[in-house]
Amino acid sequence: MYHYQHLALEERYMIYCLKKDGFSIRSIAARIKRSPSTVSRELRRNKGQRGYRYQQADSFCLFRRHIEHRHHRITESTWELVDSYLFVDWSPEQISHYFRLEHRLEVSTESIYQHIWADKRIGGDLHSHLRQSRKKRRKRYGCGYNYRGHIRNRVSIDLRPSIVEDRGRYGDWEIDTIVGKAHKGALVSIVERKSRFTLIGKVEKKDADAVSQKTTNLLKPFSDYVLTITGDNGKEFAGHEQLSKQLNIDFYFAHPYSSWERGLNENTNGLIRQYVPKGSSIDEISEEKIEMIMDRLNNRPRKCLGFKTPKDILFSIIDFSSPHGERKRNKRQKAQSTCTVAVTN
Repeated sequence: MYHYQHLALEERYMIYCLKKDGFSIRSIAARIKRSPSTVSRELRRNKGQRGYRYQQADSFCLFRRHIEHRHHRITESTWELVDSYLFVDWSPEQISHYFRLEHRLEVSTESIYQHIWADKRIGGDLHSHLRQSRKKRRKRYGCGYNYRGHIRNRVSIDLRPSIVEDRGRYGDWEIDTIVGKAHKGALVSIVERKSRFTLIGKVEKKDADAVSQKTTNLLKPFSDYVLTITGDNGKEFAGHEQLSKQLNIDFYFAHPYSSWERGLNENTNGLIRQYVPKGSSIDEISEEKIEMIMDRLNNRPRKCLGFKTPKDILFSIIDFSSPHGERKRNKRQKAQSTCTVAVTN
């Protein structure tokens, strides 16, 4: 019994070369030992805008095969829903688990990746919404001396309560700055350790006064959920004493060249860099874009949160058993209603 076999890439290459040399369809078919109808159909179905090219033809064929294979299990409407979440920068893993929890749909992470690569092969842009970097990273090795200057009355992370390290309560934040092009302007990024809830604000100058004022504006509506802040040794945090007084919190400093002690903040900055690449001008970033970035980060399900969103965690699962529970209970609604106001100040 005869079984049809798909054309291989090598056969498509021979078709491409022979056609380019002026051979007829029948002559090409005879040389590759295929029927003339197979060659004719190949040239008709798999040519692009610039004519028939063997690599592009192979990609077209693989994509159609992927589409035909997936249709027996996953509907087109489901893939459209997958695309809508990819366009707002959810990862395939986040989409897969969210669908299982919220939509009772089974779409594996691997299937979504295959869908993305198939879309890329035909010129789609779904892949551009993935977090990926092809640049080589160079590890920076520090030395024992801190060249960033001395901050008065700094309190070491060694004195920070162990409950902060264990993420045993809500209200412990990490802070950092993201510098813009030519060191003009910066973004202040603050993230809550347990919920991963993120706040972002823009400052014209990366100095202590501007950063302290922006930090106060961002955290003031959440004052009943702010117990500690941990930062690095940048001079922009030299106003930590004033900040501690205004927010009634404790401010701690990580050891020099020990970014892993603020790993969550470093990871969050990486998420922000997806929207604000290195070399971007901070001055050109609008408040609307900053709100958009925060909205996407805070409404994106996280694997570490059981695929719930940071916003859901912070506003719905507050740890009322902590010593600050009563004050949090009374002012939780106020913090929710003033979240947007804080962002735009």
